[in-house]
Amino acid sequence: MTPARTHRTAIQMRFSDTDALGHLNNGSFAVYAEVARIEFLGLLGDTRRAMILARLEVDFRRQIRYGEPVEVETWVERVGTTSVMLRHVLWAAGALAADVRAVVVHFDYDAQRPKPWTADQREALQPYLDGEEPARARD
Repeated sequence: MTPARTHRTAIQMRFSDTDALGHLNNGSFAVYAEVARIEFLGLLGDTRRAMILARLEVDFRRQIRYGEPVEVETWVERVGTTSVMLRHVLWAAGALAADVRAVVVHFDYDAQRPKPWTADQREALQPYLDGEEPARARD
């Protein structure tokens, strides 16, 4: 099953994101996923201020060189009671560059503990829900 929708974020690569060889620094992959995650969670309104990152997993698939166009595709792999597992796929020049999984917890910062998703939040995430592997090439 594929998600009804995926969210796409175009990334503006900066020269400072690269290393001395002109490759994207490994840490920048995580930053690009974060940019996409924050934009995606904006679909939930101001709720993104009540999120905390619990886990980040990156599988590097290919190098990204300075100047290649980069886009991050995001969807929901799983929704729990208080957390969501997001899937990010980084594309560079139309080729798969990294698979990223992030677990984000809906968090009550005053009480310092997780809080359940509301029915409205679950409904907003539903169209992006999937569990299937991404395609290995892009049109």
